[in-house]
Amino acid sequence: MTGQPTPDAADAAEPQRAQSADKLVIPLLLVSAFIVILNETIMAVALPALNRDLGIPVSTGQWLTSAFMLVMAVVIPVTGYLLQRFHIRQVFITAMSLFTLGTLVCFLAPGFALLLLGRIVQASGTAIMMPLLMTTVLNMVAAERRGRTMGNISIVISVAPAVGPTLSGLVLNVLDWRWLFGLVLPIAVVGLLLGALFIRNVTEPRAASIDVPSVLVSAPAFGGLVYGFSSLGESGGSTAPVPPWSAIAVGAVALVVFVARQLRLQRNDRALLDLRVFRSRQFSVSIGLVAGSFLALFGTLILLPVYMQYVLGLDTLATGLVMLPGGLVMGLLAPFVGRLYDRIGARPLIIPGAALVSVVLWTMVVVFDTDTAPVVVVGTHVVMSVGLGLMFTPLLTGALGSLDQKLYSHGSAVVGTIQQVAGAAGTATFTTVMSATAAGLMAGGTGEVAAQAAGINTAFTIGAVVSVLAFAATFFVRGSTADTEQAPAH
Repeated sequence: MTGQPTPDAADAAEPQRAQSADKLVIPLLLVSAFIVILNETIMAVALPALNRDLGIPVSTGQWLTSAFMLVMAVVIPVTGYLLQRFHIRQVFITAMSLFTLGTLVCFLAPGFALLLLGRIVQASGTAIMMPLLMTTVLNMVAAERRGRTMGNISIVISVAPAVGPTLSGLVLNVLDWRWLFGLVLPIAVVGLLLGALFIRNVTEPRAASIDVPSVLVSAPAFGGLVYGFSSLGESGGSTAPVPPWSAIAVGAVALVVFVARQLRLQRNDRALLDLRVFRSRQFSVSIGLVAGSFLALFGTLILLPVYMQYVLGLDTLATGLVMLPGGLVMGLLAPFVGRLYDRIGARPLIIPGAALVSVVLWTMVVVFDTDTAPVVVVGTHVVMSVGLGLMFTPLLTGALGSLDQKLYSHGSAVVGTIQQVAGAAGTATFTTVMSATAAGLMAGGTGEVAAQAAGINTAFTIGAVVSVLAFAATFFVRGSTADTEQAPAH
């Protein structure tokens, strides 16, 4: 007699199936997040080819990256509401559907207008993915194991930006620029289908209304800051349709209005972005250090290619290959750092990490000149990546773990917003200082290569000074994982 499973056996099997499905949630989110962030970084190398193929000026083509960052900056603050109001499965399917649709539009785009539209749709999906991933980890993973899981998230944060430009250069050497999207499209489709099949609803949504005035104010606040800083980083903003400093001023004023409204709304749990996350000292100090780290990371990522191409004379592909080892080392280090964090806490990792970053930046100030060997550039970048790798996982894990559970989604949204603004500010600071210094020296008769080298040296000096302040701030981070858990929300 073959027989069917008894009701009791079926009931016993159901939790096992649920546990098996739960084990797939975070890996699927990690792979999906890697794909969307990889896509975010592939465009910079492709812009010259796009400009030539579409017959558009550089200032127009630059909107393919500027619009992407603007949409990210505007959408990320809204993710706190989305993650409270809807199930994880619903949010994931929405994010990956938007990303997949945008990728398809980019692949088929006959001209600039549709390509820009595709990038905007892509960005709206990308903006949701990292806060979704972080919030899911906080809700599903026990506090004593979060370090290793957040270490995997750090792989996504560090490796995808490093691989993106290199992959873009390799693809453009043999294929048309459309294949930058064509190769990503089937992976995005598979990720969407697997997520729809296996991701279950592992959180309990609660009733929440969206405050429309907050959304309207957040757009010029975060969008203005990101646009202004990014425009400053592009040839000093000389080709920007809106003056960068005007955009930054508008963004700063709108940010003050946004913060004032959130402080009022959060009294009744109606804030779009609940700022009570900053009542946790651990969160505030850690996020300040994350901002400083991203400023250094993105500033270095923008300056090193300029240095290698304009001062050392390397080509685009060689530059991408020089940058690749640092990102890979940071990614490979992240899981080990996560396990160490679970055992020994944040401070024993963050303090030496910040010291390494500072030492490397000061080394760049002293060593980098017009005839530095490329192997020295690779070595310094790898060591700095080790330092940043020691910092990211403990800072993010400790910051978010210090929050009350109902603030997880808001904390994740704050982290994403800070990353965007700090990255844009780092790019702007480093490139503006470099350009101003080089222009002044060339006006005084210095040769172009020597002036560029001096400008880069000055920019790295600014970064080195900031790194000393960041190192001092690491001593205010609490030491053990137990210290970081579950600060009260009131």
